Amino acid sequence: MALLKAVLLFILLVFIVPTAATTVWWMLQERPNSWRSADWSASGVLPVVTDTDEAAVYVMAARLGGLKGAISVHSWIVTKEKGASRYNRFDVVGWGSPVRRNGYPADGRWYSNEPVIMHAVVGAQAEALIPRVEAAVDAYPYARAGDYVVWPGPNSNSFVAWVLREVPEIGARMPPNATGRDFAPGVFDIRWTPQTRDLHVTLGGFVGFAAGWTSGFEVHFLGVVAGIDLVQPALKIPGFGRVEASIFR
Repeated sequence: MALLKAVLLFILLVFIVPTAATTVWWMLQERPNSWRSADWSASGVLPVVTDTDEAAVYVMAARLGGLKGAISVHSWIVTKEKGASRYNRFDVVGWGSPVRRNGYPADGRWYSNEPVIMHAVVGAQAEALIPRVEAAVDAYPYARAGDYVVWPGPNSNSFVAWVLREVPEIGARMPPNATGRDFAPGVFDIRWTPQTRDLHVTLGGFVGFAAGWTSGFEVHFLGVVAGIDLVQPALKIPGFGRVEASIFR
C-alpha cells in the first residue's frame, strides 16, 4: 500500500501537476478558432535557401492547434541538397495519405504557432545524410491511409522519431513534448542505439523510460515526458518541454 501511494504521488507531482499547469497557461494564449482561420504561411525561421550552396538537414517543431497544443508539438524534417534552390519538407498528417512531401512551406507556421529549429546539420555531413533520410521516409511502416493514430501513435512525432532512429547520425533529440515519439509496435519494446548511446524501454508507448548520452534520463507516461538532460543541461517538463539550465543563471 505504501508503494502504491508513493507511485501515485510521483505521478501526481511529476506528470499531472505540470501538465495541468501547462494546459492552463495554454488556454490563456490567443489562438485561431479553426484550421481555416489559422496562419500556415512561411515564418522566415529557416535561412533563405539561395543564401548558401551548402546541403542541410533540419528537425523542426511547432505547437499543435487547439487544446492539444498544451501538451504537444508537431514535428517534421526539412532537407536541402547542395546547390538546391528549394527546401524539401517531410511530415505526417492525420488525413488521407499520411506522409507528405512539401505539403506546407518548409518553415511554415502550424496552426499559427511559430516553428523552431530543434536541430541542424549542414555541409558535407548533411549532404551524405540526405539520401538516407529520404530512404527512411520511403520505408516508414505506417504510410498507408488509416495508419495514423493521434495517441499513442503512430503520428507525426512517431514519424520523425522513426527517421532519427534510422539515421542516428543526424544526432537530434526529439522534443520531450512530442507526444507519439515513444510509440513502438507491440506490447513491449527495448532498444539500444549505439550511435547515440541510448537505451529506450516502453510498454506500447504508454509508459517507459530512456537513458543515455542523447536522452539523458527520461520517464514517459501516457505520452508526456519528464526528465533531465546532463549533456546539454535542461529539465524536461511534461507538456511544457525543455527548460534550459541557462535561464537559472
